[in-house]
Amino acid sequence: MKNIIRAAAVAFAVLLALAPAAGAYYSYKTYTYDINGDYMESPDAYVPSETVDSDSMGITPALENPTDMFVDDKQNVYIADSGNNRVVVLNKRFKLRYYIEKFTNAQGIADSFNNPQGVFVTESNIYVCDTDNNRIVVFDRDAKFVRVVEKPIADEISVDDLYRPKAVAVDRSGRMYVVSSSTYQGIIAMDGDGVFQGFIGAQKTSLSPWEIFWLRFQTQEQRDQKLQNVSTEYENITIDDNGMIYVTNINIKESDQQGAITSKSTSGEFAPVKKLNTQGNEILKRNGFFPPSGEVRINYSASTSSNIYGPSKIVDVALGPQGTWSIIDKTRSKVFTYDENGSLLFIFGDQGSQLGNMETVAGVVYMGNDLLILDNTADNITVFKRTEYGDILISALENQKNLNYDEAADNWRGILMRNNNFDEAYVGIGKSYYREGDYKSAMRMYEAAYETANYSTAFKQYRKNWVAKYALIVPIVVVVIVVALYFFFKFVGKRNKEVATRPGGRRSYGEEVIFAFHLMMHPFDGFWDLKHEKRGSVRGALTWLAIAIASFTYNGIGTAYLFNPSRGYQSVFGQIISIVVPVGLWVVSNWCLTTLFEGEGSLKDIFIATCYALVPIPLCIIPTTLLSHILSLSEGKVLSLITGVMWVWVGMLVFFGSQVTHDYSFIKNIFTTIGTIIGMAFIMFVALLFTNLIQKIVGFVANIVTEISYRI
Repeated sequence: MKNIIRAAAVAFAVLLALAPAAGAYYSYKTYTYDINGDYMESPDAYVPSETVDSDSMGITPALENPTDMFVDDKQNVYIADSGNNRVVVLNKRFKLRYYIEKFTNAQGIADSFNNPQGVFVTESNIYVCDTDNNRIVVFDRDAKFVRVVEKPIADEISVDDLYRPKAVAVDRSGRMYVVSSSTYQGIIAMDGDGVFQGFIGAQKTSLSPWEIFWLRFQTQEQRDQKLQNVSTEYENITIDDNGMIYVTNINIKESDQQGAITSKSTSGEFAPVKKLNTQGNEILKRNGFFPPSGEVRINYSASTSSNIYGPSKIVDVALGPQGTWSIIDKTRSKVFTYDENGSLLFIFGDQGSQLGNMETVAGVVYMGNDLLILDNTADNITVFKRTEYGDILISALENQKNLNYDEAADNWRGILMRNNNFDEAYVGIGKSYYREGDYKSAMRMYEAAYETANYSTAFKQYRKNWVAKYALIVPIVVVVIVVALYFFFKFVGKRNKEVATRPGGRRSYGEEVIFAFHLMMHPFDGFWDLKHEKRGSVRGALTWLAIAIASFTYNGIGTAYLFNPSRGYQSVFGQIISIVVPVGLWVVSNWCLTTLFEGEGSLKDIFIATCYALVPIPLCIIPTTLLSHILSLSEGKVLSLITGVMWVWVGMLVFFGSQVTHDYSFIKNIFTTIGTIIGMAFIMFVALLFTNLIQKIVGFVANIVTEISYRI
């Protein structure tokens, strides 16, 4: 019996030992995000195939703190092994070819590296960033010493400035772009001979108001020192075949990076990855739901078992096939891959020691269809193989790029069969429908992908065809609407005049409601009559308040997809709160203040005047909601204009209503209005304090009750 138990224990131990390899794929996930940043799992585009460590590479001593990696045109792998002061060169099977560590320099003296952190290979040369020796050493492809590129000499670079090159990229003409870990002015550009040509792509910094104020009183030397202390230097760099430069930055302020993600900024001012032209201008496209910044759920990582807070720290970027590119997040050990438009294609990876997980990512590079990740804590390379899903995805991008639209559409349909949440597939099929002239189907595909720009383009064509089809009906409908409005306002004006000439007496409910149309065009006479001639009432005021709430509710529900792609709207209760609370605060604050400063209006008068001042809201909100169904995205400025006019109109009516109600002069009413707004803020502050106090009292009582219940 003991032998059986012992055998079972051994078998269980063996299973535990094998579990990481066998179970790696179960913990491995590929996913993306929707328009709201919600997690969406998808089929694996890449899967881990092997981990290559020093033993399997055949190198001794083992890798120590490797910092960079490069794959040349013959699929040789170059690793900057900074801990061992060397560059390790492997063949495509990840077996050692040779080391670059000892060499004879131009003076015939034996030389070596000191903490080399970057490596880049061209058709003819190998460039090594000899970081702590403050230079770049160039070798030919046979690892023979060619020359040393020292610190550039220029007026823009002070003799005292520290030069520590950590990454370099070289274009086809031999022009070098250097990232120095101690240089904050941007990327150092040099020609093939190492002659300084300028700084490009300086990272914008963000200073607090206090820092900006204090800089005014500092000397020029102190200002320069302050700016140097702001972490703005880049982290890594690479370059594409067209000479466009990709750089990463992990030193952006977290608040700035988070703000860019939350606001979905497309400017790239505080982006952790950029694409620069040779002049240093930012040209990276950011057309996805979120800007390419790695993790968008910055307060929680959906695919890992532990909470990780803060934005991604992007340490490297790799250029893949068909305009795709990948970045790695040091904070979460994840890989994020985007297309040439900046749309997220997939995310994979996680922290850990299982196959497919990394401890601390340091470098990423493509080797044909494979993706290699350098881990400088585990000191190894993880190889990811592209799956069938990934092959179809790349094929779709290739066909789309080569204008093979039918083949691309077939590829996108194949993607949707495997992942019906992939938005780029809907966009690709939508483009196919658009080229076929099926604009309605194209709009349906774009809507499924929340793609408003292409939807707007298809909508214009669909609208054009619809107008051409119903060419006679459109002008008839417009004429009918204009005539109906004319007779309506003519009737309202006539009715208001009749009521104005009628001797004093009780007004009907309808007469009280339609008086608002006279008031909004004649505010001084209107608010005077509203108070002194009793042309309005509380019930009329409540009616216009309810109409304003209903208008905003209809706007939230009825706005066309193009101007509300996420279909988000407040509930009726939320709309009531958002209108009633500001109105109530204004009324109470204005009454409290004007009571002290000889205001003639009562609380009732202020409430009635304020609610009647809301009449432009339905007159503007309802038409803009209807217009949203016939306007394209570029024409949406009309809606913003109407909405802006509405708020100015309402503000003027509230202002003049207060002036007439209290019989104030214009200047006195200005000060009263400012005081009312301050009073509103004070009331809200007191209300929050009171609410917090009530919560604490309730919590205290609840704790006492709980304690007593435990002791009884």
